[in-house]
Amino acid sequence: MAGALLLTGAVAALFGSTLPAQNTSAILDPPPDKIVIEVATVNGSGCPAGTAAVAVSEDNTAFTVTYSDYLARAGAGADPTAFRKNCQLNLIVHVPQGFTYAIASADYRGYASLQPGAKGTEKASYYFQGSPQTAAISHEFKGVYNDNWQATDSTDWAQLVWAPCGVRRNFNINTELRVDVGSSDPAKSSFMTMDSTDGDISTVYHLAWKECPRRP
Repeated sequence: MAGALLLTGAVAALFGSTLPAQNTSAILDPPPDKIVIEVATVNGSGCPAGTAAVAVSEDNTAFTVTYSDYLARAGAGADPTAFRKNCQLNLIVHVPQGFTYAIASADYRGYASLQPGAKGTEKASYYFQGSPQTAAISHEFKGVYNDNWQATDSTDWAQLVWAPCGVRRNFNINTELRVDVGSSDPAKSSFMTMDSTDGDISTVYHLAWKECPRRP
């Protein structure tokens, strides 16, 4: 799924805490030029072709990924491979010269139906192409559970994985849903989806910005 999504106007840094001493500095004012997010690829067992889309929020401070077929299931009637589903989002982010960005936080929502003794896990990994630095965060839900779930990944300012200054590298977000039957009755089914109460499956990623060091 390819397409260009345009962010215009103000994009504010989401954290006001002071950046520790290093060659870059936190900014209070957004980049003055346009920021373009191009979706290079969206693929995985949790987001087959045509089941995922990306849109920019009205205030231009975040983008949302919406799914329509992101479901992990285990137990009775489940395919042996259905216990784990994933979706990898590969983005090309065009930023104004002299600026770089990171994903400051992400909000995930869904519904889970877990039998007693079963477990569901949502995991997300964030990394730039060619970089050894990866941020990975997991959230676990235990049965009995029959309700909507919500999880937020939030990173301290000093620990954000920033795009390299002056280098164009794709940004990857790999999400995963996993259901483990554990000690639950194998004749019963447990499942976990990434969706909201209205049936849409959506994830919101919030952007943070900083200024690159000036060249002498």
